[in-house]
Amino acid sequence: MKFKINKMKITRKTNLNELVMRRPELAGLLLSSGMGCVGCPMARSETLEDGCRAHGMNDEEIKKLIDKLNKKTGIKKKK
Repeated sequence: MKFKINKMKITRKTNLNELVMRRPELAGLLLSSGMGCVGCPMARSETLEDGCRAHGMNDEEIKKLIDKLNKKTGIKKKK
């Protein structure tokens, strides 16, 4: 099965495990943002938002992290 996450915009609903599997270079950014669950079994079924909430992030922090992840992948923010 081939995933399109390399070209897909990262959102709150992006599966956390799929994100790290397809874009391993983003793991460091997730870890430095307090997302120690990158290798956690729960990450297999959690969305990025689920993981962020489990680590105490609020809406603004989640939005900033998603913007950073998309910026690092080269995905431009929609205006």
